[in-house]
Amino acid sequence: MLNDSLANALSKIMNAEKVAKKEVEIRPSSKVIKKVLKIMEDEGYVGSFDVINNGGKGETLKLNLLGRINNCNVIKPRSSVKMDSYEKYEKRYLPAKDFGILIISTPKGIMTHLEAKSKGIGGKLLAFCY
Repeated sequence: MLNDSLANALSKIMNAEKVAKKEVEIRPSSKVIKKVLKIMEDEGYVGSFDVINNGGKGETLKLNLLGRINNCNVIKPRSSVKMDSYEKYEKRYLPAKDFGILIISTPKGIMTHLEAKSKGIGGKLLAFCY
């Protein structure tokens, strides 16, 4: 039994990136994992992904990799972030200014820290990617 399926998914992605694989299968799937992968796809870190239904066993995600990820991981503990304190967490988790993304769970949905800054809302840190 897995404790954190998002951490497991990002770990599988990083391991596949390190050995230069072109695709990776992620199981189990969840709405949060799909949304995080969609954000990473929109930002250009990964390619498209397909949802494969395994009957009664749940869903598997087949993700195409582009080889553009240097590092990605979950952020634990999931710290609360106010709308004016994003810079502190950017400095902590990202290597340089305007390089990489923080993925935030907000009341308006899961989004990058840049979107949350522009909308003026805070949330909880989920992951980072660069």
